[in-house]
Amino acid sequence: MFSPQGPSLRELAVQALSSVEHGYDLLAPTFDHTPFRTPDAILDAVGRALGPLGPFADGLDLCCGTGAGIEVLRELCRGSVTGVDISAGMLAVGRRRLAGAAPAPAPGGEVPAVSWVRGDARALPFGPAFDLVVSFGAFGHFLPHELPGLFAGVHSVLRPGGRFAFPIAAPPGPRSPWYWGLLGFDAVMRVRNAVLRPTFVMYYRRFRLADVRRELAGAGFRVELYALPEFGRRADGGPRVRMVVATRPGAPAGTSAGPA
Repeated sequence: MFSPQGPSLRELAVQALSSVEHGYDLLAPTFDHTPFRTPDAILDAVGRALGPLGPFADGLDLCCGTGAGIEVLRELCRGSVTGVDISAGMLAVGRRRLAGAAPAPAPGGEVPAVSWVRGDARALPFGPAFDLVVSFGAFGHFLPHELPGLFAGVHSVLRPGGRFAFPIAAPPGPRSPWYWGLLGFDAVMRVRNAVLRPTFVMYYRRFRLADVRRELAGAGFRVELYALPEFGRRADGGPRVRMVVATRPGAPAGTSAGPA
């Protein structure tokens, strides 16, 4: 549908009628050829913004999919990098793809070891083993009432001073076609989930910055926002895309360049 290598319309329909886990198992072989994969421009911008906040030893890509965020972590972490996802199919594709890629050394010249773990982001199977957790494009799969538990889980796997970072875009205004497109998509998903089981949770408009900041603070994080200048500013002067950095209080993981 999106490219000759991407999924067909029929394949996308079958995915949407499945559960989140099984749907992504089906989509995994063609996922990197769809707009659902986080664009390289966002991955690169987050990597650049995180660099001054290090150094980092061990990193976790939350809901890693086929591993786009793992490539960011391999350039930032000196120790190990772990990807966790509920879809075995996505993990398998990520593992194969990364095995054929040239290793990216961390700032100190080390090549971090990479591991892949099948697990639910709402019940992470780790102790406080990480200095940096990132996530890209996954939060639409969680309902608002699940955010406190999700963020508390991330807090529990970070070492003191560890950071949880992810990009968040400013919502489009009513004059933008994206506003109506996302509104329509969410409406279709609500109808689909009202009449079909299992549900497929994917709501693009429910992950709002004000709610996110409140829930992160409630989970015990100190929250800062960093503008990603590569994406420009809105008419009101605010950044189009920010990086949220939530820090678990304690010994700092590195030096800070200061929020924007």
